[in-house]
Amino acid sequence: MNKMIIGLTTLCAVSLSSLAAESPVLRFGTDPTYPPYEYKLADGTLTGLDIAVGKAICERAQVQCEWVETGFDGLIPGLQAKKFDAILSSMAPNAQRQKVMDFTQSLYQDDTRLISAKATPLASTAQALNGKNVGVLQGSVQAKYAIEQWRKQGVNVVEYPDQENIYADLANGRLDATLVVATAGQAGFLAKPAGETFAFSGDAVKDPVLSSTSAIGLRKGDAQTQQKIDSAVSQLKQDGTIATLEKQFLGKL
Repeated sequence: MNKMIIGLTTLCAVSLSSLAAESPVLRFGTDPTYPPYEYKLADGTLTGLDIAVGKAICERAQVQCEWVETGFDGLIPGLQAKKFDAILSSMAPNAQRQKVMDFTQSLYQDDTRLISAKATPLASTAQALNGKNVGVLQGSVQAKYAIEQWRKQGVNVVEYPDQENIYADLANGRLDATLVVATAGQAGFLAKPAGETFAFSGDAVKDPVLSSTSAIGLRKGDAQTQQKIDSAVSQLKQDGTIATLEKQFLGKL
């Protein structure tokens, strides 16, 4: 009898283990160097608005979340190489990206702003920035805009693999300004001690390449993943979860 019980217990454990192993997994690619959207705590734990939203999506879709970290400019190639199923990393669904990938419905909206020292405010125009060093995140829409619209007019546009290094060089005087998503610049730099002598400069930069929305990127034609994520996002918008998380990480009311 004891042997039978032990045998059944072992069989149940194996079955449960097999079921767990077969649970659907949703793999998100992200660049965790862009607070408050995605970044790491001192112990290496991933956090931020996009991370929290991703976890909520997985919970609603009843799948396991996995995070694959890569540099921002490697996210689209990584998606196409099937290293992950979707990109959740504060990515704007502009026309150029829509040619090579699909996007879910939008998650949030924001402006693109220039940050410079309070003592030397700068207008967000090529004329005002002529001869200045402006840091941008490599692979971002801000980098694309600055390179195409400002570099040819004498602005020294410097690309960086992560936004944290841009803030560091701005604080120590190696850069005159950075072009960044407004809420990321506020929470990731201006609200911190290193950014206390800096501020947004000039008007918000408006251009078709600078999409004001953020969405989740998908491989072309992956309708199953898109339907799964869009359904979860709709629920999270309707019940106020995304609004609550925006308030938590961005301070929005």
